[in-house]
Amino acid sequence: MSTARTAVPRFEARKVSRSFRGGAGVHGIDLDVAAGEIHAIVGLNGAGKTTLMRVLLGMLRPDAGTVRVRGVDVVEADAATWARVGQLVEHPLAYAELTGHANLEVAARLHGVERGRVRSVVDRAIHEFDLGRYAGVRASRLSLGNRQRVGIAGALLHDPDAIVLDEPTNGLDPAGVIVLRESLLRRAAAGAGILVSSHHLDEVARVADRITVVNDGRVIGALDPGGFDLERAFFALVHADDEARRAAA
Repeated sequence: MSTARTAVPRFEARKVSRSFRGGAGVHGIDLDVAAGEIHAIVGLNGAGKTTLMRVLLGMLRPDAGTVRVRGVDVVEADAATWARVGQLVEHPLAYAELTGHANLEVAARLHGVERGRVRSVVDRAIHEFDLGRYAGVRASRLSLGNRQRVGIAGALLHDPDAIVLDEPTNGLDPAGVIVLRESLLRRAAAGAGILVSSHHLDEVARVADRITVVNDGRVIGALDPGGFDLERAFFALVHADDEARRAAA
């Protein structure tokens, strides 16, 4: 096992619960994201993926359990800890009235990039995510896919080593998916721990070291990224869990 894989987990959740009115949320989840790995979580709409990500990022406080980011309790994490985190949850950060380039400048400043390095960091992100044609275009005029590229670039331009991406391929064309895939693989190889959610099981299998399945706010099993017919295996797990809960009720 590599040194990166034996380091402190980039994210760690133990017995984490966060409930909303009606019973939605996450319930008693254990999950970790190791340095140097891409860990995917998959589930149907409403399974709790986004809620879990928001809890891991300190956007929501858990009702029970503990959450650590880079070895630090999320409640006690300081600015230096969060400066090593990159995230895109639900919607990309893109101010409609600003150009793609200006949006990335804002992202760099928000992530604490030194003023003297902002230009080079932004230029590098534009090159990495193939945004040169759109750098001078206002975000309001960009397609959904290109706004998503800007959002992903903004989340990753400061080279975080703890990364959470919620449905990052949303709206991306095939070229954009490939750019993202290569970016994530490079970052994992350099030691980043990456948690990603997706509905696209085939795409997840191309990058993930582990795939965790969640249903009704709970972890119900795992899929082998190298396995055959992931979609069938996924729906079999979900169906068996649904049947077991109905029988118990």
